[in-house]
Formats: sequence, C-alpha cells, structure tokens
Amino acid sequence: MFKRLLPLLLLILSGWTAAEPLRTGLVLSGGGARGLAHIGVLKQLEELNIPIHAIAGTSMGAVIGGLYASGYSAEELEKLALELDWQDALSDSPQREDIPYRRKQDDRDFLVKQRLTFNNGVLSLPLGLLQGQNMGVVLESLLVHTNEIDNFDRLPIPFRAVATDIATGEAVVFDHGHLPLAIRASLALPGFFAPVEVDGRLLVDGVLSKNVPIDVARAMGVDRVIVVDIGTPLKSASELTSVLDIMDQTTTLLTRTNTEKQLATLTDRDLLLQPALGNMGFSSFADAQQAIDAGARSLAEANGVLAFVAPDGADSGGNLASSRPQRQAIIHAIEVDNSGKVADEVVLGMIRQPIGEPLNLARLQTDMGTIYGTDYFSRVTYEIVHDQGRNTLLVHTAGRRTGTDYLRLGLNLVDDFEGDSQYNVGASFRVNGLNPLGAEWLTRLQVGSEQELYTEFYQPLDYGSRYFVAPFIDAEARNIDVIDDDDPIVGYRQKRYGAGLNLGRQIANSGEVRFGLSRYRGNSRVRIGDPDLPSIDFNEAFYSLEIDRDTLDDVNFPHSGEEARLSWRQSEPDLGADARYQQIEFRVNKAFGFGPNSLQLGGFIGRTDSDVDVAQSSFSLGGPGWFSGFRQDGLAGQNYQLGRLVYYRRLAPSYFNTLSLPFYLGASLEYGRVYNRDDAGFDTGYFGAGSLLMGMDTLVGPLFFGLGVNEEGHEALYMKLGQTF
Repeated sequence: MFKRLLPLLLLILSGWTAAEPLRTGLVLSGGGARGLAHIGVLKQLEELNIPIHAIAGTSMGAVIGGLYASGYSAEELEKLALELDWQDALSDSPQREDIPYRRKQDDRDFLVKQRLTFNNGVLSLPLGLLQGQNMGVVLESLLVHTNEIDNFDRLPIPFRAVATDIATGEAVVFDHGHLPLAIRASLALPGFFAPVEVDGRLLVDGVLSKNVPIDVARAMGVDRVIVVDIGTPLKSASELTSVLDIMDQTTTLLTRTNTEKQLATLTDRDLLLQPALGNMGFSSFADAQQAIDAGARSLAEANGVLAFVAPDGADSGGNLASSRPQRQAIIHAIEVDNSGKVADEVVLGMIRQPIGEPLNLARLQTDMGTIYGTDYFSRVTYEIVHDQGRNTLLVHTAGRRTGTDYLRLGLNLVDDFEGDSQYNVGASFRVNGLNPLGAEWLTRLQVGSEQELYTEFYQPLDYGSRYFVAPFIDAEARNIDVIDDDDPIVGYRQKRYGAGLNLGRQIANSGEVRFGLSRYRGNSRVRIGDPDLPSIDFNEAFYSLEIDRDTLDDVNFPHSGEEARLSWRQSEPDLGADARYQQIEFRVNKAFGFGPNSLQLGGFIGRTDSDVDVAQSSFSLGGPGWFSGFRQDGLAGQNYQLGRLVYYRRLAPSYFNTLSLPFYLGASLEYGRVYNRDDAGFDTGYFGAGSLLMGMDTLVGPLFFGLGVNEEGHEALYMKLGQTF
C-alpha cells in the first residue's frame, strides 16, 4: 500500500516545490562613477516588478547596493547621485567654514596646499592620497538609521559587501558589523584611499579579489542572480594621458582575472547585464545621468528578463523600495573613542549635540568637519549605540599614523613685465599636540623681497580651546617707498625685530579676538635714492587689539561668506617706545555666488595718528585689486581708504578631477585715496582704478595674469603666483 502511494506523494511534493517563487540575488560590481549605472538597473527592477531577495556588492556596487538594501528607493538614489557634491565627497577637506579658525589662518600664507608630514621628526608618507574622511561622513549620515542593525541579514534586503585584505590578498565578506564602515572598506581603492582597519586587518577595495561577487550572492541562498558588470574597458596607449587614466587602467587589469572567473559560473537561469557606458571613466561623476540611463536600458533591453518578473498579485517574498525609519534617535549620552594626541574632552568640546534631544545630523556633520579640521586625526566617524532603551552617540577618532607635525613650502612671485619683480620663498613648520589641551608650536620663515622669521607657541587654556595664550618672537624686513607727486623719491629697507605676548579668545570657528603686548627695535636705511638722506632708528612698544572674522568658503576664489579684520595698535613710551603713535586698520570683504559667477564687495581703511616718520609707519599698497595700475607694493602711505568690487567666473568643469585646474576670468573696479600726514606732502586724492584678470587655482596656489590701469595715468601688467586679493 505504502509503495503504491509513494510515487503520488513525491509528485505532489514536486508540484509544491515548483510553485515556490525563485529567489533572486543582485550582484553589483565596482567601477567608480560607472557604478552609478546600478541605479538605472534598480529603477527598472522596480518598474518591471522584479523582486530582489539578496544583494552582494563591491566598491561602488557596495555603496549603491548597501543604500538600496537599507531602504532607499531607486528614485531616492538617483536624486542623491545627481545632487551630491562628488568633488567634496571624494576629498578629505572639510567645508572651510567648518574648520577651526586657527587652521583658517594657515590659508593666509602663500604656501603650497600640499604639506609634508613628520612623525617624531621623520618624514612620513600616508597610505593613500586621501583618508576618505568626507565619504565616510556621507555614508554615516545616509545610513544612520541602520546603526542598531549588526546582522546584515536583518536589513530590509539581506546584504554583503566585499573588501580585500591588503596583507594577504584574500576577499573579506562583510555580513555583519557597522554597515557604513563595511561599505567604506569595500570602497578603499589602493593608492587613492587609505586602507580601512577593521579587527586588526588593513582592508582595501574589493575589486582586487571579487569585483563581481557572484559566489557571495549564491551563498546567501538565492536560486539565480542578476549580475551588473560595469567594468571599465581597456584604453589604448594614446588614451592614457593622466595619472587617473593609469590608475583606472591598472585597476582594470588587476580585476580582469577575478571578474572572468566569477562570470564563468553563470548559468542559463542567470542574467548578465553590461551597460553600454563607452569610455566613461571611474572619475566621471559629471556623467551621472548618462550612467543611470545606460543602466536602465541594459535591463529593459535584456533577453530573458521576463523570467524574473513577478506575476501580478503574487507574493514574491522579495523587497522593493523598502521604507526606512525617518525619526532620528533621541541622544541620551555622548562618548568618545579617541586614539589621538589631544584629550577626550577636547573632542567632546566640539560636539554640539544636546543631550535628551533628537540627533541633529546637519550639525553633527559640521562638528565632524571641525574635529577633522584640527589636523590631529586621520579619520573621524560616529555611530549610534543602542543599549537597553538608551542611545549613545559614539564618536571614533583615529590618530594620524603619519604624525601631526606639518611642513609646508611656498613660493610667491610678482612680475610687472617691466623689470620690476619680487619673489618670496617661504616655509612653515607646525608641531601639533604638544599636550592634551592641543598646544602647538608654529615657526614661519620667509626670504626674498619681504623677509620674516616668526615663531609662536600657542597654548589653549581650556578643553574647549576657547581661551589661549600665545607668546611670539618676530623679525621682519620689507621695502618702503616714500612718494611725492606720485613718484618715489627714496626707497627704504625697513627692519624690525621684537617679541610679544597675545591673550585671546576663539569665537566658534569663525574668528578670534587677541589683545597683545609687544616690543620692537628697528631701523630704516636708504635703499634707493640720495645716500645722504638720514637713516631712521626706532624703538616701538605696542598695546594691540585684533578682531578677526572669516567665514569664506575659499580663501583664493570665494563663492560665499565674508572676512573682516579690525586691527589697532598704539606705540606707548611707558612701555619703552620712542614716541606715542597709533594705527588702526579695518578690512571687510563679502563674497556672493550665483552659479559659476562670484562677486566680492570690499571696503578697506587705514589710519595713522601722530607725526611718526613715514618710513616707519606706512601701509604697503599697489597691485591687482589694491589700487591697480601701480606695481605690487609700489604705493605706500600712512593713510588710505579703498572701496572695491571684484567679479570672476569659473570656466573649468566643477566635477571631481584631481588634476583639473579651475580657470577664472574676472575684473576689478576700485576707488580710493592714499595720503600721508598733512606736512608730508603726499596725497593722491580720490581716483579710480581697475584690472582685467585671468586666474588658475593650481596645486601650488593661485596663479594670476592681469592688466591694471588707474586715473593717475599708471598701467601695469601682472603675473602673480600666490594669494589673490
């Protein structure tokens, strides 16, 4: 009896098995900007009602796949890809307005942007061009709703990210842990991004081991896979024109073998998509829409796609466009996991999240930029730790492997193409983290037409780095022309050396106030002109007050923000000066941006009170934007006032390209006056000036070419490498 019923039972069971829907896995490969094609594929999956039961991704495939698995819809991902500032995300630099004011001051030198790092006095090279700080913050912010999920099978769609152990070459598959960290590790392209340390292993981009992780998806229990391979085609020798091309080609060569090995496992049940992306490079994020469209077409036009479509009304068991929590967690405590030189309290002092209130993501992102901008850390990340109904904001700070002592070199060159040229070569060395409060020792050396040796010990007085004391030693030399009737009648070489002490207070990240005492000895010797004219020796001792504000988004070509400085000093005989005199200078510059266009409105005033000698107390003026038509520093006076309008337009593309040189065209209009005290006989009266400018923001600083003219009858051609205005 049983033997007769067994075939019937097996037939019924096989019928039930056939009726069960097939589980589909989605495999997303790496490829930089080409990986944005994955979003187009996801759009078509939703459009055609094709359910996905598991996702495995590598590099950019891990980024797109992880976000989708966490609950983002394809429409949301498309909006994110088109609106994200990729140039900013794929860099380490925080927004300039977020960094501490102390670091903004570094921008005021004409030093090269790139710096050399020293660890215990030994030159130390980083493990990658970038640490991936900004990309890490972007991922943390987008995936903050997953912080309580440790097992990636508990995501709306089960997910795996693939990285590579750089020490062994083995593939590392993340199926649990902190999701943003797993994706960040999978994205760490060697040489470009520094490796990510996880559980004692240094991890880099998964493209080196499993660029198309088909076997990873199959291990998640799926019956078939949809594979999206967006690998970059090999370039010919003539097409390899930059270091980015070489890096792209190298990555392609390294991944071909493991990619072909994985693709060889595909069966008739699977679906392979290879979007037609042409020669789109891994850094071509400006072509995001084209990549998304190509991805959508690849699925819409694929043969066999109908086999993956779920019947109307069928319970496929998959997940499409899963929703994610929108409510931000209430923060009950803030803790720091800190391996840097400064005390935990210094880091905590920069976090403005109120206890007992919902997480403020926008403010936290700003705080991450501030902490990273101190230059003490190679990476600053955060997560929300959930434990027994309490949410703790845990901030991780990783001390710099390469050290926190920095050397920056600089070159400033000005030439008016008429035989008058000036140059300055400079260097600064900053030793950071001398004690847990964050003390630093800055030394600056400059030789050339303007010479300087300046050293300052900067000591914060509290963990919040609000109050500070800063003793300094200063020696400088510069040229000053005494002018009469618009013509220089004698040129002096002024030398001053002295020391002083400043007490001050930082005002958030936007400024500071300093009160100082200083004493100088100096002399002015005739450099050009009648040698029988007297030289001047002087003693000065100052009370000084400086109030600074700086919210510019870029010091050389600002698009928004403002800068202002009020500087007052009085030379006081009671402190040892030869005579009493005071000077005051006020500068304000406001930047406005609209698209590629920028405007700067500026007002500047300088005043000298008393009859101190001109050669001792003049402001140096002249040059593009500073009474154009005169050569650089070719105009000097004890008093001046200037109003200025500067316009420029950025002509270079704004998308991410490490080697691009943003190019600008612009002009300035100026109106003002320069004069000495009444008995000194020099007064230009009010006159207008202007200049036409071309500029590039190069790796060594801004490079300007310009033509300046003014109503005084002066004209000058400029070539300027160094600060702009």
